[in-house]
This record gives sequence, structure tokens and C-alpha cells, in this order.
Amino acid sequence: MSQQQLEKIDKEMFEIVGGRYEETEKLAKKSVSSWKEVFIRFVHNKLAIFGLIALAIIILMAIFVPVFSQYTYSEQLGIYNTAPSAANWFGTDDLGRDVFVRVWEGARISLFIGITAAIIDLIIGVLWGSISGLAGERVDNIMMRIVDVLTAVPYLLVVIVLLVVLESGLVPMIIALSITGWINMARIVRGEVLSIKNQEFVLASRTLGANTKHLIFKHLIPNALGAILVTMTLTIPTAIFTESFLAYLGLGVSAPIASWGTMASEGSNAITNAPWRLIFPAIMISLTIFAFNAVGDGLRDALDPKLRK
Repeated sequence: MSQQQLEKIDKEMFEIVGGRYEETEKLAKKSVSSWKEVFIRFVHNKLAIFGLIALAIIILMAIFVPVFSQYTYSEQLGIYNTAPSAANWFGTDDLGRDVFVRVWEGARISLFIGITAAIIDLIIGVLWGSISGLAGERVDNIMMRIVDVLTAVPYLLVVIVLLVVLESGLVPMIIALSITGWINMARIVRGEVLSIKNQEFVLASRTLGANTKHLIFKHLIPNALGAILVTMTLTIPTAIFTESFLAYLGLGVSAPIASWGTMASEGSNAITNAPWRLIFPAIMISLTIFAFNAVGDGLRDALDPKLRK
């Protein structure tokens, strides 16, 4: 066929077979970073966003309500076990104290205990799991056998014994919750390290003379950050629930300071004549634990590489 005949052929008579224009356009678009992709998937999780908003509101209320309220958490108003009203939104307790202010003061204590215990678990668990997974062989075997021994002892039993031996207060509660709370974090980090340490970039760094500290903080922890964040997010509600449970048993912080657990313990004695004293702390405990779990599940789904398209 001559050149003139080829020029006379209408291009619209032809159609590309086997190519999909939409997918070609998608591939042509600028790729996004992995963390931006995680953020986009997390934002599209409505339950996780609800949990994040709920946590933000709870934290802001815990910060500002005790500061700007006309009452203090220990002030006795002289009106006892009154139902919720315009003057006292959550009613008053048997000593005439405003339950609304005490709920948000209790939020400070419960959140502080939960977050602090989770941070301690994070530090100990990440370091223990990283060293164990990176060292391997004999060191790994010794460290994990120690973890197995600690795991064999029931967690609540250890916490209760420590709280009975130690004096009641914030610091003993945090120590008791953290004494074996880091074990789960250590196991997860060790598993992540074992799967990462033999990859090419780690072997290349070792070949170039990187020491253990450099490998842990520059390569292993950053690449295990997803699992660490999810585990920590789910550790906080566990610590809050455990503290509330122990406070309900009478092993919480000492009066007049009150956490949600101590308020629920006091309110359970007045469930028949002043149910609001139990209802409001119980709602806050449930909502906070639900919100943290929703955020944790959202992070886990967003960081799961199997869900990436």
C-alpha cells in the first residue's frame, strides 16, 4: 500500500484492542506516598473518624471543664444525691459534689494512667522485641524465655498483688499496669524485626558497618511503625479498663482524687436511689474504650498492605 493510500485512511475506523484507557490514565497519574495512602484509607473509615472525634472531644473536655467550671471536683455544695439539673448537669453525689466536674476530673486521671502505662509498655516492648529479634539465637532464646515466664503468671494477679503491696496512688497504679503490660508489644515487635532484618537494605547497612543501635532506630523500628502504632492504640483502652476494674474493686487512686473506676465503684452503692452516679462514669468508660478500639481498628485496616489497590 502506497503512502498516499495510507494517508487517506480514516483513523476513526480503527479501535485499540486489548488496552483499557481508564487503567492507563490511572497508571499515568502521579503516585502517592505510602503514608499518604494510609491517611486516605484511614479518613475513608467512618467508624475510625468517629472514634477520633470522640477522643478529641473527651480530651478537650477533660482539659478545660475542671478549669472553667464554677465548681471544683472536691467542693461540697450542701445538696446531696440530687438528680441532673440545669445547675448540676450530671447531678451531685452523697457528699454534695458536682458529678459533672468529677467525671471530667476523673477523665484526666484515667486517661493519664492509660496513656502513661501505654507509653512505658511501648518503650520497654519496642526495645526488648527489637534487641531479641535482631540478636537472634542464644540472646533471643533467653529473652523470650523470660517473656514466657512472665506470661505464665496471670496479668491481673500480678497487678493486684503489686497494688496490695504498694500504697495506693497514681504511680503505683502505673507501675502495676506496666510491670508485664509490655509483653504483647515485645512479641509483636520481635515478629516484625524477624521479618525485616534479613531484607536487602538491612543487610546492606550491616555490610557498611552499621551498629545495632543504628539498625534498630534507623531501619527496624521505622519499618515496624505500623504494627507498633496499632498495638499502642489498642493498649491504651486495655489499661483504662484495667484501671477502672481495679478501682471498682477498691484498689484505685485514693480520695479525694477520683478516676472513672472509683466513681463507678462509689456509684454502684447508690444504684437504686442515685443511678446517675454510676451511669455517667460507665458511659464515659465505654465510649472511650470504644473510641480507642475504633481508631486502632482503622489504623490496622489502613496499614494492611493487602487492602492496597
